[in-house]
Amino acid sequence: MASSLTKDPVRPGTPGTGTTFFGHPRGLATLFMTEMWERFSYYGMRALLPLYLVAPGGLNLNAGTATAIYSVYVSLVYLLAMPGGWFGDRVWGPRKTVAVAGAVIMLGHLTLALPSSGTFYAGLGLVAIGSGLLKANISTMVGHLYDGPDDPRRDGGFTVFYMGINLGAFAAPLIIGTIGENVNWHFGFALAALGMALGLVQFLLGSRHLAARSSVVAKPLSEKEKSDTLRKAAVWAGIAVVAYAIVGFSGHYTLNWILVPLTLLGVIIPVMVLVNIKRDKELDRPEQSKMSAYIWFFVAAAVFWMIYDQGGSTLSIFADSSADNTVLGWEFPVSWYQSVNPVLIMAMAPVFAWFWLALNKRGKEPSTIVKFASGLVLVGASFFLFLAPLSIADGSHKAAAMWLVAIYFVQTVGELLLSPVGLSVTTKMAPAKYASQMMGVWFLAVTAGDATTGLLSIAGVDLNKNGIVAMEATLAVVAGFAVWMYRKRVKELMGDVR
Repeated sequence: MASSLTKDPVRPGTPGTGTTFFGHPRGLATLFMTEMWERFSYYGMRALLPLYLVAPGGLNLNAGTATAIYSVYVSLVYLLAMPGGWFGDRVWGPRKTVAVAGAVIMLGHLTLALPSSGTFYAGLGLVAIGSGLLKANISTMVGHLYDGPDDPRRDGGFTVFYMGINLGAFAAPLIIGTIGENVNWHFGFALAALGMALGLVQFLLGSRHLAARSSVVAKPLSEKEKSDTLRKAAVWAGIAVVAYAIVGFSGHYTLNWILVPLTLLGVIIPVMVLVNIKRDKELDRPEQSKMSAYIWFFVAAAVFWMIYDQGGSTLSIFADSSADNTVLGWEFPVSWYQSVNPVLIMAMAPVFAWFWLALNKRGKEPSTIVKFASGLVLVGASFFLFLAPLSIADGSHKAAAMWLVAIYFVQTVGELLLSPVGLSVTTKMAPAKYASQMMGVWFLAVTAGDATTGLLSIAGVDLNKNGIVAMEATLAVVAGFAVWMYRKRVKELMGDVR
């Protein structure tokens, strides 16, 4: 990868202008900065969210309800990535979809910044919708900058792009978290809106550097498809309005009337999508076999994300109430824990890449299945480790901050083993018919995991209790060992995929 920001393109005719961004098309800088600011706004707000929900100066909810809201919100972001990609492909094109998404996200954060609990959930909904619209389409535009999948710069371009994600995720809790916790919650949310505004402005100014096909609607809806889609959307919206009007006017409405349907959808829709693909008679036998293998990875990934994403809810709420959040006598905001993972990712990802390459040269690189199983075992181990600070807190003592840092460290190692492998295996095992949709299917594993956490919280399960934490940890470790024990069978189902 080139080190200069202003070198000639690798070869004439490649997308971009006469100058490059670290040896890549100039448009990568636009998308890098857009994603960095969007992730800054998203992770900053997300770091504040559970703390605001339980704070006396916030919504003052109990920990179970706060965890349910947080889990439903995160699951919706990933669930809406599929219709977001559909909008980019069929309605607006990726470039317009990202621009609209940025505006919706900014409006959502501004709504959260209003000092009114009545508008809070509307703000969360807007941020979730905008994030879903943006998530799939901005990655698509990165791919548009290169001359197809064989362009030697493509993988490096995505690596640079994902560094923007982690830079934004690292800085956000330190800045937005500090303002939100120490000054005013709503100022923190307003700062998230400012971050998205900066990202949107530079996206609009730099869009001239993007590939022309980013503005193209790949497969526009026909007039009949438009009318059918609008009619179905109107019917479902009407049903929802009537149902909630009846519940509201009858005096039976509670927050669970929103949370329960959304969490159930977060579990049901991923299952339906997988079943529909698996039952598709147009898939040939090798594709059917690969989908059977993929279900193993999908279910295991859902278990992984169920535990991993509690780093932003269960662990954060525990830190707020039961941890000694100090370093050398200096107290830091609880939201700062959310910066641990991205800084570890930036530090360790190059090491892992080098390590796998070194093992590969020796013919000793672990298989995809072994890496996946190891990631599951490690996320389970992180919750076994969580039992130590829980026990300390049960003894009426504050748990040291390093316990939580250690948990995040173990989870990050697990993420580096499982997440890149999951993304890779998803693209490799995708049936040709569903090639453009399978990345959305991978995101549905996150949806299913977070929705399960939400259902547990709604059911009154205290996720900060030793027995529940031990049970979740055991589930992940057992799932990891199951994948490892059946690795030969899964490998057979995967066919020529390695």
